[in-house]
Amino acid sequence: MIRQIGVLTGGGDCPGLNAVIRAVVKTTLTQYGWRVSGIEDGFEGLVFNHTRPLKLEDVRGLLPRGGTILGTTNRGNPFSMRVPRGDHFETRDVSDQVVANFRALELDALIVIGGDGSLKIAHELIAKGLPIVGVPKTIDNDLMGTDITFGFDTALATATDAIDKLHTTAESHHRIMIVEVMGRNAGWIALEAGIAGSADAILIPEIPFRYEPLEAMIALRDRTGRKFSIIVVAEGALPVGGAEVYQAPARAGQLARLGGIGAEVALELERRTDREARTLVLGHLQRGGSPSAFDRLLATRFGAAAVHLIANRDFGKMVALHGWRVASFPIADAISKLKRVPPDGELVRTARDMGIVFGDETIERG
Repeated sequence: MIRQIGVLTGGGDCPGLNAVIRAVVKTTLTQYGWRVSGIEDGFEGLVFNHTRPLKLEDVRGLLPRGGTILGTTNRGNPFSMRVPRGDHFETRDVSDQVVANFRALELDALIVIGGDGSLKIAHELIAKGLPIVGVPKTIDNDLMGTDITFGFDTALATATDAIDKLHTTAESHHRIMIVEVMGRNAGWIALEAGIAGSADAILIPEIPFRYEPLEAMIALRDRTGRKFSIIVVAEGALPVGGAEVYQAPARAGQLARLGGIGAEVALELERRTDREARTLVLGHLQRGGSPSAFDRLLATRFGAAAVHLIANRDFGKMVALHGWRVASFPIADAISKLKRVPPDGELVRTARDMGIVFGDETIERG
């Protein structure tokens, strides 16, 4: 019998997390009468027993609010956690402590709201016997099994708005403007914002680029009187034969921090074209702000559906959007590989139809 469930938010924050929490609490209390325990700061809350009860008054006004009232972290992997030991830190597997605390808290099920990393941890905890359902969250939209993840639509709007605003200053100063957006392994934000924002070139991880096609694009625009260019770059984009650009190396429980490819592209294009280039890195701006109407609706539907999965004891699944229908999908399959941009897919073809350059084009010589 289900009496109490837990809910946590893991990984990077994004618009719509609070909307999911709100939907989980309202559906649980009004439809099933179970108690809800909020786990603070992702899986760390289950390691250190940082939890609090969630009631209807706790979720009032949350629908339009960004971030997460429960807190989150992308460094709280209980299977590889950095913990103090004397005067230094060591990495340890504390997953047994998570299981013990889950039992001690008298939780009957857990909702994990997160992306690829958080759901991989959830999958490992399922193997240790915890009854878990997932809610897919990532602004990168790179999770398999769902057509779209909440948070992506808002991040896309933020990036598109930035590109729109750059057009006038780029045209006024005859500059090359580089917009670096998030996208470690998948270029969905760069691709869709680039198309929507009328970019001249889009560089994504799935299509390694060369500088010569970018040079040719800029030269053609110059010859036709358009003395400026807008280039959208995903943070994980890389040149042919080159490597990704990092701000900081990997640390225990944390991936290496990407960033800087936009500045590298700007410097190289300045050298090759003798034209001034500027870089805008949107960074965490894409994670913030009030969720769009689409993300509010999707997050609400996902939160309610996750509670119904628990009621049906359909554990090991995550909720997912298939077409316009909310369904379920095995977590094990969702984390089996990333959903990346198909280089020959319809969106890339559409971008090419609009004359957008990806840096892999053949340059006619002579």
